[in-house]
Amino acid sequence: MHEGELTLDDAAAGQLIARRFPELGELPLRRVDTAGTVNTIVRVGDELVARFPLLGASEAELTGEAAAMDEFSSMSPFAAPRSFGIAPPSDGYPSAWSVQTWVEGELADPERDAASELLAADLASLITALRAADVRGRVFDGHGRGGDLLDHEEWVAHCLEQSGHLIDEPRATALWARLRMLPPSGADVMSHRDLTPFNLLVGGQDGAARLCGVLDTGGFGPADRALDLVAAWHLLDAPARQVLRDDVGAGEVEWRRGAAWAFQQAMGLVWYYEQSNPPMSALGLSTMRRLLTDEELSALA
Repeated sequence: MHEGELTLDDAAAGQLIARRFPELGELPLRRVDTAGTVNTIVRVGDELVARFPLLGASEAELTGEAAAMDEFSSMSPFAAPRSFGIAPPSDGYPSAWSVQTWVEGELADPERDAASELLAADLASLITALRAADVRGRVFDGHGRGGDLLDHEEWVAHCLEQSGHLIDEPRATALWARLRMLPPSGADVMSHRDLTPFNLLVGGQDGAARLCGVLDTGGFGPADRALDLVAAWHLLDAPARQVLRDDVGAGEVEWRRGAAWAFQQAMGLVWYYEQSNPPMSALGLSTMRRLLTDEELSALA
């Protein structure tokens, strides 16, 4: 998926885990097939999982992620991983890597779960709980989404140019032109910062999906209060989105700014992963469909 991506076979993963964490050396290992784009994932026994960064990471970076994970878990009303340990780069793998607790559940699906108003209410509860966390004087770190929408202007323009065969480019361009100018709707709050379906675990009975876990929480930190609203556009159809909006209490600017962040993220998925990761590209396409057919947003384009 990425130039310079690190590879790791199962035997090497087992050797690395046993060397760094001897107490885990006898546990069975299972590679986890995932649409994720950041780590090779290996389940360790029933309760742990090892994550090997595809593009490399330092011990300091993973230590920061571990602290963010534990802070997120302490605030989340739903299960989330906790850090177990970190391994330094070595001859066997030129990147630091980590082990964390496993969280049970099924990945949320933007088609199957789109109409679940119970899931929408759960997501609102999650976002509200995260916003209640103390920022403790911290500010947005400047990485990725969650700062100034206009910082992403060049990237979105490039994505639109690459995606004309996949989406209605003129209509999308017109919508972005309006969304990118929206001002912040308040002070930054603590945010997951990547609430996509691939990071949300669901359970439930009789087809009623409920949120039961949250993954990839190492980016937990201050960001635009609208950022976590991307979950509404990535996962839910219009009636369920309205439930989330009402429960969170999002006003017009905040709601539309959440749509802007979803637009920015989706456009990066649509074309970039078209060949290398079709499920990720499909997520981008379904999100863009929701954005481009939403009645409120259509009036802006």
